[in-house]
Amino acid sequence: MITAAIAGAITFVFTTMLTIAGVGAAFILIPVFIALGIEVHVAMATALLLNSIAMIFASYRFIKNKLVMWKVAVPILIVATALSPVGAYVSTGLDRELLLWLFVAFLLFAAGMMLLYKPAQKDVESSKRMQIIYGVSVGGFAGFLGGLLGVGGGNFIVPVLVWLGYNPKKASATTSFIVIFSSFSGFLGHATVGNISGTLLSFTAVGSALGALVGAWLMTEKLKPRQVKLTIGVVLLGIAAKMIWNLIT
Repeated sequence: MITAAIAGAITFVFTTMLTIAGVGAAFILIPVFIALGIEVHVAMATALLLNSIAMIFASYRFIKNKLVMWKVAVPILIVATALSPVGAYVSTGLDRELLLWLFVAFLLFAAGMMLLYKPAQKDVESSKRMQIIYGVSVGGFAGFLGGLLGVGGGNFIVPVLVWLGYNPKKASATTSFIVIFSSFSGFLGHATVGNISGTLLSFTAVGSALGALVGAWLMTEKLKPRQVKLTIGVVLLGIAAKMIWNLIT
């Protein structure tokens, strides 16, 4: 019970922070849960399910505030889902460690773009045709590389959409909606080999839902696009730091 309560509090903190950036907290929650003594498969299945729970709550607010770009989100979701298995298949013949270092390099580059680069303002939302084209392109990129590296495609989607000229808030909100489905798909895979603890899920689900609501409120009501962009950059640096730590230890 105490472990589950601690996990719930930690889940609330990280979900609040990462909801602002539009990415799920599973990549942080999994090692935290394992450090708390939770079995690895249970930790992975629970964290991925929490991603979906959090993004459902967050997306409700984002949709209500008309921040989800449907003409971009739907093509990304469809194409990413189709190409993720292709990336996973190709990865079997490549050196995984090299691929992960390349992904770290991409994250560092993307974080630098978020923190330091101010893209020229583009009217990317006026053309329905261009939104669909961008959605298909970003979905293919995120789905293939996500499957190739075994990481969440949201890490690619947010910085690429911002680089293309989309409002950081809309990029984050759109990615949050996509994460609902990608995380639930991952949960189904891990749930077949790991039992879900009802006590752990109860505490962490509450922390995840509350964290998503607070994070979504901060993103829509309190933070400016520039601040959201900076938050995304910091989150990407955090992901890169964690991956570097895993690679050298």
